Amino acid sequence: MDSYGPVTGDAVPVEVQQWPERRVPVAGVDLLVRDVPGTAPDLPPALFVHGLGGSSLNWTALGLLLNDRIRGIAPDLPGFGRTPLAGVTGIPEQAAVLIRLLEREYDEPVHVFGNSMGGAASVALAAQRPDLVASLTLISPALPHPRVSASALWFTALATPRLGPVVLERTARLPFAQRFEASLALVFGDPRSLRPEVRAAYEAELHRRDTDPWGRQATVDGARSILRSSLARPRRSLWADAAGVECPVLLIYGGRDRLVDARIRLKAQRTFPNAHLLYLPQSGHVAQMEHPEEVARAFRQLIA
Repeated sequence: MDSYGPVTGDAVPVEVQQWPERRVPVAGVDLLVRDVPGTAPDLPPALFVHGLGGSSLNWTALGLLLNDRIRGIAPDLPGFGRTPLAGVTGIPEQAAVLIRLLEREYDEPVHVFGNSMGGAASVALAAQRPDLVASLTLISPALPHPRVSASALWFTALATPRLGPVVLERTARLPFAQRFEASLALVFGDPRSLRPEVRAAYEAELHRRDTDPWGRQATVDGARSILRSSLARPRRSLWADAAGVECPVLLIYGGRDRLVDARIRLKAQRTFPNAHLLYLPQSGHVAQMEHPEEVARAFRQLIA
């Protein structure tokens, strides 16, 4: 039984309802993949890509709100969730895994949703294989930012070869309750708005992640990849990839995001040739979890 949502039904908050799960062999690892439940087989396909430290569970609410419009899958990328680490995991590696997964699962372009580092990997995917992507919905994508922020310094510390493991080791020694509250404050605009059963599900998932032997290495690899992408030459950067993405793009930023500075949204809107912008002043880093109704509504408008 999945600790994130033991049952489904009207009495259970949509944020913690289960999706069916299966294992899919891709690029030398068995990905855990969840399927949006209750969808019709003739609906257009979709792919949900989580961010650094996240998992397929980050898309539970949004997928269920859209199951009348799309049939989707959400993988746990290598090193995250319930998929073991297989080699280095970074933005290029994630894009490669996603390409293999889409080639295996679908024979038509898909609507791709990406959050944070998953947003960066989704941009790389769309740039490399535009034939696979019908639209992009990017929620606080980890695109290079010119301003130095506290989160940028944090990623730099994690990416430093000797310092990164030490930072994670010291963090792991903190009392669980302290780490849990800090994690909520980092990604949600207002953690106090979470319903008790949703909060309890997130707490159970963090407890489970503490047992993953690959979690720290995957986090370090991801931080290093984000840092490398911020240092890439302009012609080889994710911004160059973004400028070449021709499919419709929905950009979603939160005014209370502590990881991605929402001021970058205007540059993003100018860079993607066919971009639409949704700004949520009260949302944090995971708008699809904190404000799924607004995100679902914007996506419906994008493809209408």
